[in-house]
Amino acid sequence: MGCFIVDNGDELIALSEQAAAAGKRQKVLLRITPGIDPHTYHAINTGAVDVKFGVPVETGQAMEFVRAALGMKSLEVAGLHCHVGSMVFDEDVFLRTIDLMVGFMADVRDELGFTFRELNVGGGYGVRYTDDDPMADIPARIAEVGARLKARIGEASLPLPRFLMEPGRSIVADAGMTVYTVCSVKRIPGYKSYVVTDGGMTDNPRFCLYGAQYTVLHAAPRGRLRAIFDLAGRCCESGDIIQPAISLPAATARGDRIAVCTTGAYNYSMASNYNRFGRPPVVMLRGGESFLAVKRESVEDVCALDV
Repeated sequence: MGCFIVDNGDELIALSEQAAAAGKRQKVLLRITPGIDPHTYHAINTGAVDVKFGVPVETGQAMEFVRAALGMKSLEVAGLHCHVGSMVFDEDVFLRTIDLMVGFMADVRDELGFTFRELNVGGGYGVRYTDDDPMADIPARIAEVGARLKARIGEASLPLPRFLMEPGRSIVADAGMTVYTVCSVKRIPGYKSYVVTDGGMTDNPRFCLYGAQYTVLHAAPRGRLRAIFDLAGRCCESGDIIQPAISLPAATARGDRIAVCTTGAYNYSMASNYNRFGRPPVVMLRGGESFLAVKRESVEDVCALDV
């Protein structure tokens, strides 16, 4: 049976009212903020006390959140959910999360007499966008998390809950790359140079949002001489940069193809029609063959809702 993950008190009330109106008893997981620093980009740190996600344990609000949910007859509280952040490489992040979440589960049992039967600690394992990023042995890390959960549950004398994790980008990011066509090359002697593409923040806003790093490759031989460029997008924004200060062949020219690696996650799903540009197509490769998975948006597609 599916469930709703409820983020806060207002959502709890709204969902309870909707379930009651429909004559249903809705299963929910309550999103708790454990107060974990995952040492990742600030913008994708979702586990600290003062983030916009979930209800914090440290302030005592999480306990009141659970108490309120248990008092709503149209809701079935099955368990807890948390998510501490993305691009997590530190091996102890999920172990610390387990410690805090099981501790909170034990506190709820002792104070409210309720035992959760499910625990979802979200996702967040990182992938290698550049050679400087570490490589996470995810199966080994999950085994460690599972062992830690069993140990802490045993110490707290709690029944072992149904345990969930969300793999997210760790299983899809490496499966994709974005190929751009160079529209122009602009050199400002003594300052910097730009390679301007036919894409940008409309199909990949991650650098604009939080400085995400990527590996960028030229798609064809262009000589050995290299130069440093900012890879820029076509939007009317100075901040429309796909990746700054990258090394490309000095002879890079209009019409060349530039590949940005590891874009199988958080690219098309974050794409927009900013500046009224259409979103790019998605092409799948399998067994040496290619096929169109998502067609390119036309001007007619972008204007389809205009009245």
